[in-house]
Amino acid sequence: MFGERYFATRERLSEVMRGIAGLATETGTDLGDRLPLAEIDSGLGTPFLFVVCGEVNAGKSTLINGLFGRDLCRVNILPETNRVLWYQYGNPSRDVEITPMLHELYRPIGFLRDFNLVDTPGTNSIIQGHQEITERFLPAADLVLFVFPVSNPWGAATWDFVSRLPAEALERVAFVIQQADQREPADISVILGHLADLSMKRIGRVPPIFAVSGKLAYEAKRATPFAGDRLKTSGYPALESFISKSVCQSPARRNALETWRSQAAAALRTVEDRIEEQTRGINSHTRFIGDVEREIDDIREKFVDRLPRHLASVAQVFQTEAVWGTRLLRRRLQALPSIIRLFSGDRTGPEMESLFIQRLQSAVEDVAEQDGGEVANACHAHWLDLGQRVKSVMGVDLTATEPIEETLATAKKRFVTRLGRAARQGIGNLKVRNQLDKELRRRNLALKSFVFMTLVLTIAGATCGALDVAWLPLILCGLAALFLTCGIMAAWATRKSITRDFQQRLLDTCGAFASTLHSDYEEALRIVFRDYAASLANLRTRLAREKLAVEPRLRRWQELFLTLKAIEQEL
Repeated sequence: MFGERYFATRERLSEVMRGIAGLATETGTDLGDRLPLAEIDSGLGTPFLFVVCGEVNAGKSTLINGLFGRDLCRVNILPETNRVLWYQYGNPSRDVEITPMLHELYRPIGFLRDFNLVDTPGTNSIIQGHQEITERFLPAADLVLFVFPVSNPWGAATWDFVSRLPAEALERVAFVIQQADQREPADISVILGHLADLSMKRIGRVPPIFAVSGKLAYEAKRATPFAGDRLKTSGYPALESFISKSVCQSPARRNALETWRSQAAAALRTVEDRIEEQTRGINSHTRFIGDVEREIDDIREKFVDRLPRHLASVAQVFQTEAVWGTRLLRRRLQALPSIIRLFSGDRTGPEMESLFIQRLQSAVEDVAEQDGGEVANACHAHWLDLGQRVKSVMGVDLTATEPIEETLATAKKRFVTRLGRAARQGIGNLKVRNQLDKELRRRNLALKSFVFMTLVLTIAGATCGALDVAWLPLILCGLAALFLTCGIMAAWATRKSITRDFQQRLLDTCGAFASTLHSDYEEALRIVFRDYAASLANLRTRLAREKLAVEPRLRRWQELFLTLKAIEQEL
């Protein structure tokens, strides 16, 4: 098909312009008047308009059918075209009567996307109004083909019509001698010469003149396989080459394409500037979020730096609870309660450990509650300040998946719970109870011995008294009292040493206990600030979406740029 290269270039340019328009919409670029969006369809895609004129039965319809290799126009010996027919692309096929003398014919034929045809009834038509309608198409026509039958190329009606054309319209006129296969080549040369002379006399110039056979061209293009020799004989290659060069490759058309290409290039540069601006914004936002995360780390480090002071308060709490535990142990190790537990079972060690752990855990949680509140308040103050900066830098409102107050309250609760659990585990790891259990077992063994002897002597004395043995019951009861007194004194002495040793061991392990909390305290702080930093997830997600959106846009921009460069080279 003639003009294929032009149409391919035009279609590529149209696609590039649509691609630029779409990319501009995605990137929020205001192109202003840089891209002629309205001309993409109404101008850039406007089909060529061919007007075919000539006398009745000059072979106009056959010329058109041979030009496009299709049965577009009906052909008959009798005049077939009795009205102006305007062929355009349309699906489905339909005929629209504009006036009784002008019909628009829509056909689903591919070349009609690029070429519109106006088939006229004939310059010598007897119906009034045909020439007037034909003349209306001439200013918009890209090419006007005047068809002359080889039998009579000097028809007065056609030459009168040509003579009335303005000089500007004559520049787009070509003459076609139809049915050239009915004459010898020598005769055709003579006819062409006479036609050139007549043109010079009537219009003062000689338009391009072609001698063709529409019938041979139609048969060649419809043949299977394609009949190239027959097409060459028809004279159509010269006519089609002229159409391609004078219309498709005309300076006006090329200048129009170059103008659109230049406008597309300017629009693409504007889109490029916008993408670069967005990329710089993304990089700036990335650095901003990085700075915010470092700020959060700095706040956490401040709390870590003051950790030794807080551990000192924890050690003080431990000492206080150690003194309380010692007093409680002293009361439990009194003689009478100790003797009673010999018979009911002694669980002093486990009970003391459980009570001490509960008291210490509660005390540590109180300290952690205060520290956690300070951490939460610091994070909340930072969040309020950060909201203003995010609005200023990124132009968005700082939001979180859940309210920041709930996030910080949950983080604080986890902080307190973790340190309380660490305190419980820390006491268990110190194994203070092990030594206490050993001392209590030795004490209980001694007390059992004294109580056993006291009971035995008392029972023996009672037995002798029942048997009326003189003086022996008194002696045995005296010995029982002596053993009881010794047991009470042993209970008092061991109570003092055990409680002293217990308190000393607790105080000795105070530093170790505070050290065991150090790593847990740091980890609890890290989790709190991790949860706080997670509140920035919406900002990170937004930034990630922007990054993902920019990368394909850059690739599309590069593709459009390379395509536009290729079109520039073609033009």
